[in-house]
Amino acid sequence: MLETLKPYVNLDPENFKLEVPEYFNYAIDVVDEWAKRDRNKLALVWTNEEGEERKLSFWDLMIRSNQVANILKGLEISKGDRVMLMLPRIPEWWEIVLGLTKIGAIIVPSTTMLRSRDILYRVKAAEIKAAITTNEHIEKVEKILPECPSLQVLINIGEPQPNWVNYDEEMKTASRRRVDLGENGKTMSTDPYIIFFTSGTTGYPKMVLHDHSYPLGHVLTAGLWHDLTPNDLHWTLSDTGWAKAAWGKIYGQWIMGAAVFVYDQRGRFNPAKVLELMDKYGVTTFCAPPTAYRMMILEDLKKYNLSELRHCTSAGEPLNPEVIKIWEQGTGLKIHEGYGQTETVILIGTLKNMKVKPGSMGKPMPGIKVEVVDDDGNILDPTEEGNIAVYIGDKYPIGLFKGYWRDPDKNKSVFRNKWYFTGDRAYKDEDGYFWFVGRADDVIKSSGYRIGPFEVESALIEHPAVAEAAVIGVPDPIRGQIVKAFVVLAPGYSPSDTLIKELQEHVKNTTAPYKYPRKIEFVSDLPKTISGKIRRVELREREIQKLKKK
Repeated sequence: MLETLKPYVNLDPENFKLEVPEYFNYAIDVVDEWAKRDRNKLALVWTNEEGEERKLSFWDLMIRSNQVANILKGLEISKGDRVMLMLPRIPEWWEIVLGLTKIGAIIVPSTTMLRSRDILYRVKAAEIKAAITTNEHIEKVEKILPECPSLQVLINIGEPQPNWVNYDEEMKTASRRRVDLGENGKTMSTDPYIIFFTSGTTGYPKMVLHDHSYPLGHVLTAGLWHDLTPNDLHWTLSDTGWAKAAWGKIYGQWIMGAAVFVYDQRGRFNPAKVLELMDKYGVTTFCAPPTAYRMMILEDLKKYNLSELRHCTSAGEPLNPEVIKIWEQGTGLKIHEGYGQTETVILIGTLKNMKVKPGSMGKPMPGIKVEVVDDDGNILDPTEEGNIAVYIGDKYPIGLFKGYWRDPDKNKSVFRNKWYFTGDRAYKDEDGYFWFVGRADDVIKSSGYRIGPFEVESALIEHPAVAEAAVIGVPDPIRGQIVKAFVVLAPGYSPSDTLIKELQEHVKNTTAPYKYPRKIEFVSDLPKTISGKIRRVELREREIQKLKKK
């Protein structure tokens, strides 16, 4: 770990300490410090589907992020301005995140799978001032510009385009010196830093706000759960648009001094290619969602040299015991499960020297009090099912979000009686291990994605053939869950395979394609409460009964 952080951090479980200094800027206090300590220290190993390769040291990232900061300052982007970053897994994402961090701008990570309507919602909700993307996504942004007066700065990566500031051209002449922002430009650890949009059940995605202490909280994720050292090459499978990238592709990993491996994959997940790259580059620690492990164990694991691999982790949903067993037979390594949210750093995990209980999330991380409680915040006895909650009564946990931005009603519902209620349910066994039961709401977790049913239902209802729609998650052996839609047709339309495909394509084109319903069932009506709300719980129960009969 970085020497300058040792006054604030001690990851020895016996003497655990995690504190936050008054002023903290991850890019300056971590990345630049590593660069000054060892200008040749490797930070990033990048490759893509064409086999191109780049390696960046902390020194490279310090200089390039200085250039980015100077470019942004010249464009009048300053502390507190919201900037949407919609980029694939290219090295520019890392240097831009660091440049934004240095000037105190608020980062809004966004997946490249977003459609124009998704971008429109985010820009308006967060009053985004600048958007940075690659040329293939420019059209989606330009389409919504007339409705977005806040969006004043457009930056593209690729060939120069009219009305866009070209990143590559600007970088050729940008100053390499650290930008001088004066005393007022310094970031306090409590200053707003990053906004993630996360799917909910009763509306469009909510804005999860973290402050500048958030990266420091990820020493729990990387230092304890990933078990990283300065000699490791770590690979987390995640797109740059999700909070999982913050968990495994930048913050805790570089605090610990490890190098990050990145594969810029644009097409379908290829388990054989992942194993091949782990073999070729000597990846030492690895984190993937259960979906990826389920696909990887179908390959001949013995075919690959994974002798450098020493620690494996997984999060997102419970892992099947059979998957854990086959992975261990093929690699000699157990998979250490963990639990957390977009709103948090890791909360619960199976650490290196802990007994692995297949299917369990593990135990609460040091320094964070996590319990299973009833709806009033009373701690339940072992084996009793209840809410997973984080105690915030004594000291606010590092890495826990500051609330849903501009959503006081939601904040009141999740922060109550000195607890943060995660919305997930579990029980604890006699040994203190947590076992996940399910979401307290209707959010669908499919292949590591969080999908709000409201978003899919809204997209379906826009099609003229759809009178009503309800969406739930149903079990799937590979993806964990898939999206299933129940559709009531409008007069004049009849069920058909052709219409199913048409509705699926409509959803893909209306919102991010990963949200489309893989199954559609036409029904005459939908179960509802007296007040007219759709009873998704009843639809889920129907699906469970169908599975039991098979």
